[in-house]
Amino acid sequence: MPTQHSWLEKLTRAGFIGYGIVHLLFAYLIVRIAFGSRAADGDQSGAMQKLAESPFGVALIVTIIVGLVAMAVWQVLEIFEDRRLPERVASAGRAAFYLYLGWNGVKVLRSKPASSADTQQNAAEGLLGSGAGRVAVIAAGLIVVAIGAGLAIAGLTKRFERHLRVSRMTRATRNLLRRLGEVGFTAKGIAYGIAGVLFVTAALQYDPSKARGLDAALRALAGETYGFWLLLLVALGFLSYGLFSMAEAKYRKV
Repeated sequence: MPTQHSWLEKLTRAGFIGYGIVHLLFAYLIVRIAFGSRAADGDQSGAMQKLAESPFGVALIVTIIVGLVAMAVWQVLEIFEDRRLPERVASAGRAAFYLYLGWNGVKVLRSKPASSADTQQNAAEGLLGSGAGRVAVIAAGLIVVAIGAGLAIAGLTKRFERHLRVSRMTRATRNLLRRLGEVGFTAKGIAYGIAGVLFVTAALQYDPSKARGLDAALRALAGETYGFWLLLLVALGFLSYGLFSMAEAKYRKV
C-alpha cells in the first residue's frame, strides 16, 4: 500500500483486530450451541449481537465497523494493483464480505435484527419457487463450497504465510502463527464447505431452512452422533483463526 495511504494502513491493521474479536466471539457462540443453546445465531452477525450486550459493546462495534470498511477499501485498491486475475477476484470477494459484516454491525447499532441466517433463509425461500431461483441457490452453494475449499487448502498448505511479514517474526512467533493458521483456516474452510453443501441441499429438497449459512452448518453438526465434540473442534478452529487475525494486525503485508 503506498505511503500516502498510511492512515488507511493503520485503520486496516486495527480492522484485523476487530475481525479477530468477531471470530473469538463466534467461537464462544459455537461452544454455546454445543451445549444446546439456541439463543443466538451461529454466525458473525450473532457474534456482533452478543458483543453489543457488553458494557463497551457499542464503542467496540463502531471500531470494528470502521476497521472493516478500511479493510474493504484496502482490498478494492488491491484489485487495481498489477496482480493475476484470480487474486483480483479474491480481493473483490473479500471487500464485499468485509462490507457485508460492517453492514451487519450498523444494523446492530440501529437496534435492528442483524441475523444473516434469517436473511439467507428468506432469500432462499423466495428463490426456491422457480427453476431459475433454484439454480441460483445451487450456484450460491457451490460458490460457498469453493470458498471453503480455498480456505481449507490455504490452511493445509500454509499458503497464508505468503501474506505475512515472516522476516519480522522470531522463530517461536512464526511457529505459533503457523499452527494457528493451519487450524484456523482449515476449520473455517470445513464450516463454509458444509454451509455450501446445505445450500445445494436446500435447493434440491425445497427446504429453505437449510439455507442459513454457517448457522445451519453448525446446527447440522450438533445433530450428529459426535456433534458435541465436533462443535468443540470447530470452536477451537475459529478461536485459532481469531487469534491469527489479531496477529495479522502486526504482521500482515498491507
